[in-house]
Amino acid sequence: MGRAATVYSDILDGGSGRLHCQVVVVDGPDRGRACRLADGEVTIGTDAACDLALSDDRVSGHHVAVRAVESRFAVRDLGSTNGTWYEGSRVAELTVPAGSTLLVGRTALRIEPEAQPLDLPPSQARRFGELVGESLALREVFAVLERVAQSDATLLVEGETGTGKELVARAIHDASARRRGPFVAVDCGALPEGLLDSELFGHVRGAFTGAAQARAGMIVRADGGTLFLDELGRIPPPVQARLLRVLEERVVRPLGGDSERAVDVRVIAASRDDLDAEVAAGRFRPDLLYRLAVVRVVLPPLRSRREDIPLLVRDLLRRRGLADEAPAGRGLDRLIAHSWPGNVRELRNVLDRAIALAPGAQRFTDLAIRVDAAPVAGDSLAVRSDLPYAEAKAAVLHDLERRYLADVLARTGGNLSAAARESGIDRKHLRALARKHGLVDDGED
Repeated sequence: MGRAATVYSDILDGGSGRLHCQVVVVDGPDRGRACRLADGEVTIGTDAACDLALSDDRVSGHHVAVRAVESRFAVRDLGSTNGTWYEGSRVAELTVPAGSTLLVGRTALRIEPEAQPLDLPPSQARRFGELVGESLALREVFAVLERVAQSDATLLVEGETGTGKELVARAIHDASARRRGPFVAVDCGALPEGLLDSELFGHVRGAFTGAAQARAGMIVRADGGTLFLDELGRIPPPVQARLLRVLEERVVRPLGGDSERAVDVRVIAASRDDLDAEVAAGRFRPDLLYRLAVVRVVLPPLRSRREDIPLLVRDLLRRRGLADEAPAGRGLDRLIAHSWPGNVRELRNVLDRAIALAPGAQRFTDLAIRVDAAPVAGDSLAVRSDLPYAEAKAAVLHDLERRYLADVLARTGGNLSAAARESGIDRKHLRALARKHGLVDDGED
């Protein structure tokens, strides 16, 4: 079950939500050493009697103590010679959140939550919201989502593009006690920093050029409901700091404003990036990651659960008005054999294109299933370095042409005139190209 989800606190078991954390040496002579933060105070220094004994000669015998206080951590300098430092300032006593880094001598210490596998038996359900599947991998995920929906725990959903991260957020909202409240989604990767700041936190009149009137941000609009933050890894550092304060204090201050407003909002975040790598690279705040990843679930890619494809196809076609029957035949074989770099979103596009190109189709067997050849890695075009340059260039252009045409035809419902207008390609030329790539039949006009 550890593959599907981890949890950093006891909130799902009716606890206080206190994080289970450890102090880890992330830089210095003893890098990699760690000590678990239990109920008592943990002492750190060079004395062998310390809970975390260090070899750094610039660290005092008993240098600093750390103690868990609910979901935060009390840090107390023990009269050290060189001091305990936090965010550039020497400190005597303070309380810090999980993910914080302390500097003692030449040693950097980070307070990190310990990820525990969420060990639940697979769900017996074959659906959660609009997510459909019967594979063990997906039913393990369903078990987690069913449990999380009954709590107010903050959730981080990870997975490749097209795996259904927003569907998870909507389904949890609809299954929770917040279902009567708003569901507000923000694509953090689609907005520049200044606009994202305003969209999330709102602004007062005159806060910046063009702010002719006050505007409530997405966080305030989600009050009483759920806020979904998509593409979490793309949030710029200044916005990360403001968002962290909202999560810690549950108050929002609009841009240019002097007053704060309390908010009651459940946060679900999603990312296709490796956020642990982003933290290691210094591009993402560890304290924000741990605040958002109280429960952390990973959605499996479609290629790892091919047994779900017949069920997915049946459900997608039923919702589009075709016969509710199990798909079969060569078309299904093609779908199962494909590697699906775009996951369920790509499958949906393939079926929508097939339906658009087969007016009057009643069932799966009426559709001509055409699946684009998958690139060598991810969503990028494959480059054949084993070919001469001219041939490799021609192969890439051929692949680009086919994929571009397939996408524009899918988005325009197979309407050649609309596709020609959108692409800027002469209609006759576009039809000839589409026929060359097998995207329309020879008799289609």
